[in-house]
Amino acid sequence: MRRPTIKDVAERAQVSLKTVSRVINDEPSVRARTRARVNQAIAELDYRPDPSARSLRSAQPYAIGVVYDNPNPYYIISVQNGVLAACRETGYGLQIHPCDSSSPLLAADLIDLVQGARLAGLVLAPPMSERMELVSELVAHGIRLVRIVSAAEDPKDGAPCVWVDDRDAAYDITEHLIQLGHQRIGFLWGGKSHRSSWERYKGYAQALSDYGIAEDETLVLPGDYSFDDGFRGARRLFALPDRPTAIFGSNDEIAAGVLAAAKSSGMHVPYDLSIAGFEDSPFSKQSWPTLTTARQATEEIARHAAYRLIAELRRETDQPLQMPANEGFSPMLVVRGSTAPPRPAQGAANTAT
Repeated sequence: MRRPTIKDVAERAQVSLKTVSRVINDEPSVRARTRARVNQAIAELDYRPDPSARSLRSAQPYAIGVVYDNPNPYYIISVQNGVLAACRETGYGLQIHPCDSSSPLLAADLIDLVQGARLAGLVLAPPMSERMELVSELVAHGIRLVRIVSAAEDPKDGAPCVWVDDRDAAYDITEHLIQLGHQRIGFLWGGKSHRSSWERYKGYAQALSDYGIAEDETLVLPGDYSFDDGFRGARRLFALPDRPTAIFGSNDEIAAGVLAAAKSSGMHVPYDLSIAGFEDSPFSKQSWPTLTTARQATEEIARHAAYRLIAELRRETDQPLQMPANEGFSPMLVVRGSTAPPRPAQGAANTAT
C-alpha cells in the first residue's frame, strides 16, 4: 500500500499543509481543537513524518547520529538497533557514521558531519566516547552528545554517558574459571584503544590477585576484538612449555577464534581447554560447545544513551521528556558448555588409580 503523505493528513483533517507542518513541528501557534483534529488524522492514517524532510522544514533538526569505530560487527549492529528503537519512539531520524578513531582530524570531521547533515546531536560509541579531548572539543562547538563508556562507576566528568561495568563482569568470569580449578588462565586483549579492554583486564588481574594466583605475563597477549586475533593468540599460548588450561577472550569473537584454534589443534573443549568470552554475541550461542560469557545488554544500553540525548534535546521544547540520569549496566555471567574443571595431571590421575 502507498505510504500516507502529509497531503493525505491535510485532506483528512481538512486543514492546510502548513497547519499540518506546524503540528508536526510542535509549533505553539495552532489552536488546540485544530491540533487535536490533525493528530487524530495522523493516528488514523498511521502517518510517520520523514525526519530529514522535517528538519529541512523546521529550524529544529530532528535526526541524531551514531559514531563508531569497532571491528566487532555484532556490537555495532546491536548499538544501531538500540539507538534506532529510541529514535522510532520519539520521532527522530538516525544517521550512522563509521570513522577512524585514531585520525587527528576526527573532531573536525564530526563537526562537519553535524553541521552538514543538520544533526541535533551524537551518540558516541567506544573508543571515541572515551577520548575526553575529543568530547571537550565537540562540546566547545555546541554539539550535544551522550557517550557509551566502560567504567566501574559513574565517571562524573561532566559529559553525559551510559556506563558499563566491564571490570566486575570480567572478575566474575575469571573467578568462575578459578573456582573450577584453573590456575593457568590466559587472557587475550581486545584493542588497547578501548577502555573496555583495560577494564576487562583489570577484572581478570584482580580476581587472580584475590585468589592468591601470581599473574604470568606470558599468558597475557595483546590483540584486537577480532576472530583472527583470537586464533593467533591461542596458537601462541598453545606453544608455551606450560600452556594454559583456560583462556579468557576479551569478547566472544576472540573466544570463537580460540575455539577454532583449539579444535584445529585436536583439543577437546572444555576438558583439554576451557574458553570464556564476553558480550553474549551470536558467536557465543552458535559455536559448539556454546561459550561461557558475560551477557551485555548492548541494545538496551544504546537505547538508553539515545533516549538520554533526545531528552536533552527536547528539554527546551514544549514537549520535554523526563531527563534520565547517567545509568550503569552490569553484564552478567552466563555459564555454558565451553568451561569445565581441568583434566587432572597425569601423575595425579595415576595416584588416584
